[in-house]
Amino acid sequence: MNGQQRALVVLAAGGTGGHVFPAQALAAELVERGYRLALITDRRGGAFGGSLSAIETYRIRATGVAGKHLAALLLSGPNLAVGTVQARQLLKRLKPAVVVGFGGYASVPTMLAATFSGLRTAIHEQNALLGRANRLLASKVDRVATSFLVSGGLPADAVDKATHTGMPVRPAIAAMRTRTYPDLAGTGPIELLVLGGSQGAQVFSEVIPEAVGQLADQLRRRLRVTQQCRPEDLDRVRRHYGELGVEAILAAFFEDVPERLARAHLLISRAGASSVAEITAVGRPAILVPYPYAVDDHQTANAHAMDEVGAGWLIPNEAFTPETLAARVNALFDLPATLEKTAASARAAGRADAAACLADMVAELVPNGTTEARRRAA
Repeated sequence: MNGQQRALVVLAAGGTGGHVFPAQALAAELVERGYRLALITDRRGGAFGGSLSAIETYRIRATGVAGKHLAALLLSGPNLAVGTVQARQLLKRLKPAVVVGFGGYASVPTMLAATFSGLRTAIHEQNALLGRANRLLASKVDRVATSFLVSGGLPADAVDKATHTGMPVRPAIAAMRTRTYPDLAGTGPIELLVLGGSQGAQVFSEVIPEAVGQLADQLRRRLRVTQQCRPEDLDRVRRHYGELGVEAILAAFFEDVPERLARAHLLISRAGASSVAEITAVGRPAILVPYPYAVDDHQTANAHAMDEVGAGWLIPNEAFTPETLAARVNALFDLPATLEKTAASARAAGRADAAACLADMVAELVPNGTTEARRRAA
């Protein structure tokens, strides 16, 4: 594609990183293929980074989605109605070939406007359970891209539209896919990586040091903990590990997560879409503790999906006690073959080519054009 023949793809995204990151990954892939791009988001969003920062951005009104029917939403949500009108006017002027939404309230007005206008449309779902916005839109769009092989909440009339593309990960994470699972033999350090999301997790700071104190002596002597903590927990957790004589690297944020992930023998993590995608892209065994207050409890659905394919172990937040965790970790390191098998299953569940697969799906929707996917197949 070149010159005036280049198709325009509009992305509708905003809100949390789980919604924004796949939009960034798709944008980078589509730019590489020669497409023109525009982003429509809500007025409350801040500046975007990565590939989204370089494309033309428009802001409209949006509102939360509470799972209501479309008519009720438009009547009871003035911001949604106004945003949909604004988006429809924008789309009429931009004349995109395809409009792609990434869930969350920020995408709803644009995706509704696109379907009302008869444009080609697709949505991407990051979690194993469709979010409220995507459940509202799934029956109306042309294609639904899923991050998991099985996605709950998909309407019956949208099942045939679904394509498993996976959840895109950062290039630095994808580059670690070639790293083999680290050997557990010998007397070297056993690497335990603890990631609690962007703000850490208080329950991890409370439970994990206590659990480490209950591990078998031989295991505890080899253990090296790398743990993300909330800033206010750092000193307390550091003292606890010091009293146990356990080497611990603690920080509120790690710049080098890809490298630490590749070195890990075991992870303890929340089960957000981005975390699960990174774990499976690299292929490392993980104990997943879903955040209990997530909307629609989608993190539990993500963790169940991992558990069911042998890619990790789910421990509900209410059952995540020092005793439970210590028993699980002791048992796992007594059976290193189980950890290796789980690492392989996690890797099999991941897709390092998710951004390319998502771009292929979008390209197939471009009207009257030679798509990248078709060129690959030729």
